[in-house]
Amino acid sequence: VFMAFKVLQSGLFTIIQDLGRFGFTDRGYTPSGAMDEYAYRWGQKLLDNHNANALEIMAGLKLYVTQSTQIAVTGADLGLTINGVLVPIWRTHMVKAGDILFFEKRISGQRAYLAIKGGFSIPKIYGSYSTTPKEGIGTRLQRGDSLLGTDGFSLASFGTKVFDSYIPNYTNQLTLRVLLSYQQDYFTKSEKAKFFSSEYKVTLQSDRMGYQLQGTPITPSTERLISEGIAFGSIQIPKDGQPIILLKERQTIGGYPKIGTVLPIDCFKLAQMPFGGRVRFEPIGIEEAQEKIKSFYSMFRYNGEHEKE
Repeated sequence: VFMAFKVLQSGLFTIIQDLGRFGFTDRGYTPSGAMDEYAYRWGQKLLDNHNANALEIMAGLKLYVTQSTQIAVTGADLGLTINGVLVPIWRTHMVKAGDILFFEKRISGQRAYLAIKGGFSIPKIYGSYSTTPKEGIGTRLQRGDSLLGTDGFSLASFGTKVFDSYIPNYTNQLTLRVLLSYQQDYFTKSEKAKFFSSEYKVTLQSDRMGYQLQGTPITPSTERLISEGIAFGSIQIPKDGQPIILLKERQTIGGYPKIGTVLPIDCFKLAQMPFGGRVRFEPIGIEEAQEKIKSFYSMFRYNGEHEKE
Protein backbone atom coordinates (compact mmCIF):
# COMPACT_ATOMS: atom_id res chain seq x y z
CA VAL A 1 0.00 0.00 0.00
CA PHE A 2 1.27 3.49 -0.85
CA MET A 3 -0.06 7.05 -0.80
CA ALA A 4 -1.09 7.73 -4.40
CA PHE A 5 -2.75 11.15 -4.22
CA LYS A 6 -3.35 14.10 -1.95
CA VAL A 7 -6.67 15.89 -2.52
CA LEU A 8 -6.06 19.60 -3.20
CA GLN A 9 -9.67 20.28 -4.26
CA SER A 10 -12.48 17.81 -3.69
CA GLY A 11 -14.60 19.03 -6.61
CA LEU A 12 -18.35 19.05 -6.98
CA PHE A 13 -19.15 15.53 -5.80
CA THR A 14 -16.29 13.04 -5.87
CA ILE A 15 -16.94 9.56 -4.49
CA ILE A 16 -15.42 6.10 -4.65
CA GLN A 17 -17.50 3.48 -6.46
CA ASP A 18 -17.35 -0.06 -7.74
CA LEU A 19 -20.11 -2.11 -9.39
CA GLY A 20 -22.35 -1.96 -6.34
CA ARG A 21 -23.42 -3.57 -3.07
CA PHE A 22 -25.67 -6.56 -3.60
CA GLY A 23 -27.57 -8.83 -1.23
CA PHE A 24 -28.43 -6.21 1.39
CA THR A 25 -31.62 -4.59 0.09
CA ASP A 26 -33.59 -6.62 2.64
CA ARG A 27 -31.78 -4.54 5.28
CA GLY A 28 -32.62 -1.31 3.47
CA TYR A 29 -29.23 -0.75 1.79
CA THR A 30 -29.42 0.40 -1.82
CA PRO A 31 -27.01 -1.27 -4.28
CA SER A 32 -25.36 2.06 -5.26
CA GLY A 33 -22.35 1.64 -7.61
CA ALA A 34 -20.95 3.51 -10.61
CA MET A 35 -23.71 5.42 -12.41
CA ASP A 36 -22.15 4.84 -15.83
CA GLU A 37 -21.01 1.23 -15.79
CA TYR A 38 -19.89 1.43 -19.40
CA ALA A 39 -17.26 4.08 -18.67
CA TYR A 40 -16.39 2.53 -15.31
CA ARG A 41 -15.81 -0.93 -16.81
CA TRP A 42 -13.61 0.46 -19.57
CA GLY A 43 -11.39 2.14 -16.98
CA GLN A 44 -10.92 -1.13 -15.15
CA LYS A 45 -10.36 -3.05 -18.38
CA LEU A 46 -7.69 -0.63 -19.60
CA LEU A 47 -5.71 -1.33 -16.42
CA ASP A 48 -6.49 -5.06 -16.27
CA ASN A 49 -8.02 -4.48 -12.83
CA HIS A 50 -10.25 -7.05 -11.20
CA ASN A 51 -12.77 -6.26 -8.43
CA ALA A 52 -11.19 -2.82 -8.01
CA ASN A 53 -12.79 0.61 -7.61
CA ALA A 54 -12.59 4.10 -9.08
CA LEU A 55 -13.36 7.74 -8.38
CA GLU A 56 -16.64 9.03 -9.82
CA ILE A 57 -16.02 12.71 -10.58
CA MET A 58 -18.29 15.64 -11.48
CA ALA A 59 -15.70 18.40 -12.17
CA GLY A 60 -13.47 20.50 -9.96
CA LEU A 61 -11.31 17.67 -8.56
CA LYS A 62 -7.62 18.51 -8.18
CA LEU A 63 -5.12 15.85 -7.07
CA TYR A 64 -1.43 15.99 -6.18
CA VAL A 65 0.41 12.80 -7.14
CA THR A 66 2.55 11.55 -4.25
CA GLN A 67 3.86 8.37 -5.86
CA SER A 68 4.18 7.28 -9.47
CA THR A 69 1.33 5.10 -10.67
CA GLN A 70 -0.71 4.29 -13.73
CA ILE A 71 -4.19 5.73 -14.21
CA ALA A 72 -7.07 5.39 -16.65
CA VAL A 73 -9.69 8.09 -17.17
CA THR A 74 -12.99 7.40 -18.93
CA GLY A 75 -16.49 8.85 -19.11
CA ALA A 76 -17.29 12.56 -19.24
CA ASP A 77 -14.82 15.04 -20.70
CA LEU A 78 -14.06 17.25 -17.70
CA GLY A 79 -11.10 19.03 -19.28
CA LEU A 80 -8.47 16.85 -17.58
CA THR A 81 -5.06 18.48 -17.38
CA ILE A 82 -1.80 17.05 -16.03
CA ASN A 83 0.49 19.86 -14.90
CA GLY A 84 -1.69 22.33 -16.83
CA VAL A 85 -1.53 20.43 -20.12
CA LEU A 86 -4.82 19.11 -21.55
CA VAL A 87 -4.61 15.33 -22.03
CA PRO A 88 -6.85 12.83 -23.85
CA ILE A 89 -9.11 10.47 -21.92
CA TRP A 90 -10.42 6.95 -22.58
CA ARG A 91 -6.81 5.80 -22.20
CA THR A 92 -4.10 5.15 -19.62
CA HIS A 93 -1.52 7.65 -18.42
CA MET A 94 1.61 7.29 -16.34
CA VAL A 95 1.70 9.91 -13.58
CA LYS A 96 4.71 10.63 -11.38
CA ALA A 97 5.26 12.14 -7.96
CA GLY A 98 4.71 15.91 -8.05
CA ASP A 99 2.24 15.86 -10.93
CA ILE A 100 -1.07 17.70 -10.52
CA LEU A 101 -4.27 16.32 -12.06
CA PHE A 102 -7.14 18.75 -12.51
CA PHE A 103 -10.63 17.97 -13.80
CA GLU A 104 -11.38 21.61 -14.47
CA LYS A 105 -14.82 21.89 -16.07
CA ARG A 106 -17.57 19.94 -17.75
CA ILE A 107 -17.20 19.84 -21.54
CA SER A 108 -19.41 16.85 -22.33
CA GLY A 109 -21.09 14.23 -20.19
CA GLN A 110 -21.63 14.42 -16.44
CA ARG A 111 -19.42 11.84 -14.73
CA ALA A 112 -15.79 10.86 -15.29
CA TYR A 113 -14.05 7.84 -13.78
CA LEU A 114 -10.48 7.80 -12.53
CA ALA A 115 -9.08 4.32 -11.89
CA ILE A 116 -5.55 3.42 -10.78
CA LYS A 117 -3.65 0.21 -11.32
CA GLY A 118 -4.75 -2.21 -8.58
CA GLY A 119 -7.44 0.14 -7.25
CA PHE A 120 -7.62 2.38 -4.19
CA SER A 121 -6.87 0.80 -0.84
CA ILE A 122 -9.99 1.28 1.27
CA PRO A 123 -11.99 -1.24 3.31
CA LYS A 124 -15.09 -2.82 1.82
CA ILE A 125 -18.40 -2.28 3.63
CA TYR A 126 -20.92 -5.07 3.20
CA GLY A 127 -18.81 -6.54 0.42
CA SER A 128 -18.42 -3.36 -1.65
CA TYR A 129 -16.34 -0.20 -1.98
CA SER A 130 -19.40 1.72 -3.16
CA THR A 131 -20.31 5.02 -1.56
CA THR A 132 -23.88 5.89 -0.57
CA PRO A 133 -23.77 9.29 1.20
CA LYS A 134 -27.42 9.22 2.32
CA GLU A 135 -26.71 5.94 4.17
CA GLY A 136 -23.40 7.17 5.59
CA ILE A 137 -21.50 4.44 3.74
CA GLY A 138 -18.26 4.81 1.82
CA THR A 139 -15.93 7.64 0.84
CA ARG A 140 -16.79 11.13 -0.37
CA LEU A 141 -13.58 13.06 -0.94
CA GLN A 142 -12.69 16.13 1.10
CA ARG A 143 -9.85 18.60 0.70
CA GLY A 144 -6.72 17.30 2.42
CA ASP A 145 -7.66 13.61 2.11
CA SER A 146 -5.01 11.09 1.16
CA LEU A 147 -5.85 8.36 -1.32
CA LEU A 148 -3.96 5.12 -0.86
CA GLY A 149 -3.18 2.76 -3.72
CA THR A 150 -2.29 -0.92 -3.70
CA ASP A 151 1.05 -2.08 -5.05
CA GLY A 152 -0.50 -3.44 -8.24
CA PHE A 153 1.65 -2.42 -11.20
CA SER A 154 2.07 -3.71 -14.74
CA LEU A 155 4.04 -2.68 -17.80
CA ALA A 156 1.63 -4.68 -19.96
CA SER A 157 -1.04 -2.00 -20.22
CA PHE A 158 1.11 1.10 -20.79
CA GLY A 159 -0.25 3.38 -23.49
CA THR A 160 -3.51 1.51 -23.78
CA LYS A 161 -6.54 3.32 -25.17
CA VAL A 162 -10.08 2.57 -26.24
CA PHE A 163 -10.81 2.42 -29.97
CA ASP A 164 -12.63 5.56 -31.13
CA SER A 165 -15.60 3.48 -32.27
CA TYR A 166 -16.22 2.42 -28.65
CA ILE A 167 -16.10 5.94 -27.21
CA PRO A 168 -19.63 7.35 -26.67
CA ASN A 169 -20.76 10.68 -28.03
CA TYR A 170 -22.62 12.27 -25.13
CA THR A 171 -25.58 14.25 -26.43
CA ASN A 172 -28.48 16.24 -25.00
CA GLN A 173 -31.00 13.89 -26.59
CA LEU A 174 -31.56 10.20 -25.88
CA THR A 175 -34.02 7.49 -26.81
CA LEU A 176 -34.36 5.01 -23.95
CA ARG A 177 -35.52 1.46 -24.59
CA VAL A 178 -38.23 0.29 -22.20
CA LEU A 179 -39.37 -3.17 -21.25
CA LEU A 180 -43.01 -2.80 -20.25
CA SER A 181 -43.62 -3.98 -16.70
CA TYR A 182 -46.09 -6.49 -15.32
CA GLN A 183 -47.90 -3.40 -14.01
CA GLN A 184 -48.52 -2.07 -17.52
CA ASP A 185 -52.21 -2.98 -17.17
CA TYR A 186 -52.53 -0.05 -14.75
CA PHE A 187 -52.06 2.16 -17.83
CA THR A 188 -54.63 2.32 -20.63
CA LYS A 189 -53.62 1.86 -24.24
CA SER A 190 -53.95 5.62 -24.83
CA GLU A 191 -51.78 6.47 -21.79
CA LYS A 192 -49.06 4.09 -23.00
CA ALA A 193 -49.26 5.61 -26.48
CA LYS A 194 -48.91 9.07 -24.92
CA PHE A 195 -45.87 7.92 -22.94
CA PHE A 196 -44.08 6.54 -26.01
CA SER A 197 -44.89 9.55 -28.21
CA SER A 198 -43.88 12.29 -25.75
CA GLU A 199 -40.57 14.01 -25.08
CA TYR A 200 -39.41 14.64 -21.51
CA LYS A 201 -36.89 17.04 -20.01
CA VAL A 202 -34.33 16.00 -17.37
CA THR A 203 -35.00 18.26 -14.36
CA LEU A 204 -32.70 19.74 -11.72
CA GLN A 205 -34.18 17.28 -9.21
CA SER A 206 -32.25 14.44 -10.89
CA ASP A 207 -29.46 12.70 -8.97
CA ARG A 208 -27.91 9.31 -8.24
CA MET A 209 -31.21 8.13 -6.76
CA GLY A 210 -33.22 8.83 -9.88
CA TYR A 211 -33.79 11.12 -12.85
CA GLN A 212 -37.00 13.11 -12.54
CA LEU A 213 -38.52 14.07 -15.86
CA GLN A 214 -40.91 16.80 -16.93
CA GLY A 215 -43.33 16.58 -19.82
CA THR A 216 -46.72 15.15 -20.73
CA PRO A 217 -48.23 13.67 -17.55
CA ILE A 218 -49.15 9.97 -17.59
CA THR A 219 -52.16 8.85 -15.56
CA PRO A 220 -52.35 5.30 -14.17
CA SER A 221 -55.66 3.76 -13.11
CA THR A 222 -54.37 3.59 -9.51
CA GLU A 223 -52.14 6.01 -7.60
CA ARG A 224 -50.70 3.71 -4.93
CA LEU A 225 -49.84 0.04 -4.64
CA ILE A 226 -48.44 -2.10 -1.86
CA SER A 227 -44.73 -1.27 -1.61
CA GLU A 228 -42.40 -3.73 -3.29
CA GLY A 229 -38.78 -4.08 -4.38
CA ILE A 230 -37.52 -1.65 -7.02
CA ALA A 231 -35.42 -2.77 -10.00
CA PHE A 232 -32.67 -0.63 -11.54
CA GLY A 233 -34.19 1.50 -14.31
CA SER A 234 -37.79 1.24 -13.06
CA ILE A 235 -40.01 4.07 -14.31
CA GLN A 236 -42.30 5.15 -11.50
CA ILE A 237 -45.33 7.31 -12.22
CA PRO A 238 -46.18 9.33 -9.07
CA LYS A 239 -49.34 11.39 -8.48
CA ASP A 240 -48.26 14.29 -10.68
CA GLY A 241 -47.83 11.92 -13.65
CA GLN A 242 -44.20 12.95 -14.26
CA PRO A 243 -41.97 9.86 -14.78
CA ILE A 244 -39.04 9.12 -12.47
CA ILE A 245 -36.34 6.72 -13.68
CA LEU A 246 -34.86 5.04 -10.61
CA LEU A 247 -31.10 4.54 -10.71
CA LYS A 248 -28.17 3.36 -8.58
CA GLU A 249 -29.20 4.89 -5.24
CA ARG A 250 -32.90 4.13 -5.65
CA GLN A 251 -35.00 3.37 -2.59
CA THR A 252 -35.21 -0.36 -1.91
CA ILE A 253 -39.03 -0.45 -1.96
CA GLY A 254 -41.72 1.77 -3.46
CA GLY A 255 -45.45 1.83 -4.04
CA TYR A 256 -46.06 3.94 -7.14
CA PRO A 257 -47.17 2.20 -10.36
CA LYS A 258 -44.33 1.38 -12.75
CA ILE A 259 -45.02 1.54 -16.47
CA GLY A 260 -41.81 -0.27 -17.37
CA THR A 261 -38.05 -0.53 -16.92
CA VAL A 262 -35.33 1.22 -18.91
CA LEU A 263 -32.61 -1.16 -20.11
CA PRO A 264 -29.59 -0.94 -17.76
CA ILE A 265 -27.29 -0.17 -20.68
CA ASP A 266 -29.46 2.85 -21.53
CA CYS A 267 -29.45 3.97 -17.89
CA PHE A 268 -25.65 4.21 -18.16
CA LYS A 269 -26.07 6.66 -21.06
CA LEU A 270 -28.71 8.58 -19.11
CA ALA A 271 -26.21 9.03 -16.26
CA GLN A 272 -24.14 11.23 -18.58
CA MET A 273 -27.06 13.45 -19.62
CA PRO A 274 -27.04 17.04 -18.32
CA PHE A 275 -29.98 18.83 -16.72
CA GLY A 276 -32.28 20.10 -19.45
CA GLY A 277 -31.47 17.17 -21.73
CA ARG A 278 -34.37 15.55 -23.61
CA VAL A 279 -35.41 11.91 -23.55
CA ARG A 280 -37.93 9.83 -25.43
CA PHE A 281 -38.97 6.23 -24.87
CA GLU A 282 -39.44 3.27 -27.17
CA PRO A 283 -40.65 -0.24 -26.28
CA ILE A 284 -38.41 -3.29 -26.63
CA GLY A 285 -39.31 -6.98 -26.40
CA ILE A 286 -37.82 -9.20 -23.73
CA GLU A 287 -35.80 -11.41 -26.08
CA GLU A 288 -34.21 -8.46 -27.85
CA ALA A 289 -33.54 -6.79 -24.48
CA GLN A 290 -31.78 -9.92 -23.21
CA GLU A 291 -29.62 -10.08 -26.35
CA LYS A 292 -28.60 -6.41 -26.04
CA ILE A 293 -27.68 -6.83 -22.37
CA LYS A 294 -25.82 -10.09 -23.00
CA SER A 295 -23.83 -8.45 -25.80
CA PHE A 296 -22.91 -5.53 -23.52
CA TYR A 297 -21.53 -7.69 -20.72
CA SER A 298 -19.69 -10.04 -23.08
CA MET A 299 -17.69 -7.01 -24.27
CA PHE A 300 -15.96 -6.86 -20.89
CA ARG A 301 -15.31 -10.56 -20.59
CA TYR A 302 -12.58 -10.72 -23.21
CA ASN A 303 -9.58 -8.66 -24.25
CA GLY A 304 -9.27 -7.17 -27.70
CA GLU A 305 -11.51 -4.10 -27.66
CA HIS A 306 -8.65 -1.72 -26.96
CA GLU A 307 -5.38 -1.10 -28.71
CA LYS A 308 -1.87 -0.12 -27.72
CA GLU A 309 -0.04 2.79 -29.21
